[in-house]
Amino acid sequence: MSDFTVIETQEQFDAAIGERLKRERETTEKKFEGYLSPEDAQKKYSGYISAEDVEKKYQGYLSPEDVAKKDAQIKKYETDSVKARIAHEAGIPFELVGRLNGETEEDIRKDAENLSKFIRVKGVPPLHSNEPGGSGKNTEQKASYEKLLSGLKGE
Repeated sequence: MSDFTVIETQEQFDAAIGERLKRERETTEKKFEGYLSPEDAQKKYSGYISAEDVEKKYQGYLSPEDVAKKDAQIKKYETDSVKARIAHEAGIPFELVGRLNGETEEDIRKDAENLSKFIRVKGVPPLHSNEPGGSGKNTEQKASYEKLLSGLKGE
């Protein structure tokens, strides 16, 4: 117990534990090597905005996933429009527009040509005959009505 010396001043205390504090600082510096100090982090990220501010700033905007969904939907509408136009040009009934395949207009047009070979579109008969002096039941009725009306007019 003769090793024990009484420490009476601050200088004696600093000398006694100085080496121990030095070792502790070195291990702490090694442990946190590569980390930013709070002051350096403040300087580095001074121009950035927080996640909450980003959320407020971009509120109402579409996310990339939503944009991808909308783009796919628009592409489908455009393709359906092209298919309908090409089917009309090729004489394909509207009910068969969904049967047309292809990504580009050229592919859809080729498919429409192939499909139109198998479809026989029956001509729609006219609703009224434009022929003068036509024949048939309607012409006889028309003539009798004309005769009746001419008699009513006094001619």
